[in-house]
Amino acid sequence: MGFSRTELESFRDQEVPDLLPEDLRLLFIGINPGLWTAATGAHFARPGNRFYSALYRAGITDFQINPSAGYTRADIAQLVDQGIGISNICPRATARADELTKDELRNGAARLHALVENRRPPVVAVLGITAFRVAFEQPRASQGRQKSPWKGVELHVAPNPSGLNAHSSLDDLACAYRSIAEAAAILTADS
Repeated sequence: MGFSRTELESFRDQEVPDLLPEDLRLLFIGINPGLWTAATGAHFARPGNRFYSALYRAGITDFQINPSAGYTRADIAQLVDQGIGISNICPRATARADELTKDELRNGAARLHALVENRRPPVVAVLGITAFRVAFEQPRASQGRQKSPWKGVELHVAPNPSGLNAHSSLDDLACAYRSIAEAAAILTADS
């Protein structure tokens, strides 16, 4: 499945619903949906995004999810059965994350505060250090576990899986995501 540039542009500014299983154990937070994600309704759907490849390589999923044409029932079941949810700092779809304003990122953090307070996942992982620094007003933050603003909820920052992020390899992503999944008790150190 492919989209023309014009088709993708028609999805600009649309919102993609969060994926929130009833038994939410690990909430991954992207920066914002891309146009391909808005077109398919599947998070991290753009071909070249390494999110699902990293989950599979880390042993978090049993098979390689390919959401480029949208989720299948098996894809959703795999995530929901593991207790994995997906949201975004800013729900507005853009072609690139750098199209978002600082105010949008900060407002997105306030929206996430409400979501986490309501759902109380044991672990939250924000994928993207630069957006985290702005949204959560933590200019000196580095990747890894953070001081959490939510009682009883661990907060982590991990690399962004976008193919545009040349700073992190697929192995780096898998290692970071595995550690976070272990913190959420989705995986154990010996599994």
